[in-house]
Amino acid sequence: MDDYKFLKIEDAISCINQKVNLIGVILEFNVPQKTKGTDYLCKLKIIDDSHPKCGIPVHLFAQHIHALPHVASIGDVIHLSRVMMKVHEGGVYAIFNKKFSSFALYEGKDGEGFHPYQVSLRFHTRKQDEMIIAGLRKWSANSKLIDVPINFLLLREINEVDRINLACKVLHICKIAKDDSMVFLWDGTDAPPISIYKKLEDEMHIRLPLHLEPLPLSRDVLCTFPTVGTILRVIINQDCRKYILQLLKIGQWVKLFHVLCKVREGLWYGVLALSSKIRNIPHDDMLILERQSNYDHRLSCKLERMPYWSFPWPARITEVNCGDVPFATLMDVLTCRKVRKKFRCVVRVVAAVPWRVEDFCSPRGTYRVRFTLEDPTARIFAFAYAEDGEKFFDGYSSTDALTRKLNKLLGVAISADGKEIRGAARNPPWVQCCLKSYYHKCCKICDTKLVG
Repeated sequence: MDDYKFLKIEDAISCINQKVNLIGVILEFNVPQKTKGTDYLCKLKIIDDSHPKCGIPVHLFAQHIHALPHVASIGDVIHLSRVMMKVHEGGVYAIFNKKFSSFALYEGKDGEGFHPYQVSLRFHTRKQDEMIIAGLRKWSANSKLIDVPINFLLLREINEVDRINLACKVLHICKIAKDDSMVFLWDGTDAPPISIYKKLEDEMHIRLPLHLEPLPLSRDVLCTFPTVGTILRVIINQDCRKYILQLLKIGQWVKLFHVLCKVREGLWYGVLALSSKIRNIPHDDMLILERQSNYDHRLSCKLERMPYWSFPWPARITEVNCGDVPFATLMDVLTCRKVRKKFRCVVRVVAAVPWRVEDFCSPRGTYRVRFTLEDPTARIFAFAYAEDGEKFFDGYSSTDALTRKLNKLLGVAISADGKEIRGAARNPPWVQCCLKSYYHKCCKICDTKLVG
């Protein structure tokens, strides 16, 4: 076949066992996978105005994963040269042969130029291709076939462990294991709190994690994060790491499809697997403008740093003597550059060490308790120590009285006869507390009283 002649898909499907040239709009694409041999395989489905409904599958083989198409977005245009038309079980598809086929990827309906963002070996641009690409862009924009309504959840709307679609900003990417990476995503909203199933006594030996990454992020990295809104950790497993990482850029808004949402130790996280897809989106996309507008409105409100889930007001089981201090998030605490500063936070207390009130004081009667606090932005340790501890616990109450207060604070399930329900989930309430940070290393609870 003449290398300069392009066929419509409708015409190409009758050219079995022939090499053809195609230009189509990408309707579907999968993450590249390793074949049983030495090659990598990427599967696409493309459409054009002659074959708009079901499209035609394209199987592309390459010796190295980076030689395969790295599609930035559903709806982009692909130029395929010298692909072989084949039939398998009654279905027609195109085969990209690494020895003689070539491809180029172009932006879809919103693209303006004709410079491909990825090309393979042996590919040569031709001036006459521009008219075909322009025609496909116009057809794609008018046909609305790519604009199938898809529900993108806010992090605030996560309510079950399932596969979800998200539209978030990429804040950070790091390696967490030999073959796995983690991306940190944000959309300005607060993910819902999760019940804690860990026993109070377990904290003595296996503590609740403060974060899901193996090592804590440096303070310099944390200071680049927004201090309001949940930052979702998403694990990129080894099956798709090389492919996914090429599509992610720090500061870029992305749409993520089929993110597996999970919970570990009371913390939300996501997993990107072979079925997941990513689409970069411009900053002026309506979905992004809406998220940014909601975030800006939130920051303009007086109580913007209170967790969404604590409204209309935190539980009144604590009292604070820092009413003149504005509300802050735990991320504000972690990223504060001052040597000493006082914060007023709304948090959940999810763990305590020691866990028995009988062990709260040293032999000399000094309070020394470490609490684990969380809000939608972070988890931290905070200490009730010495005089501040005495104020927090309102002096030296009886063991029974202090246990009742602590159970309320930690969300322990209590039966009708006032006893702890063993094995039940804990759901700590939102409470106010004042914190004082010291040299970016530790926090103490201050000016706060547990009233129960």
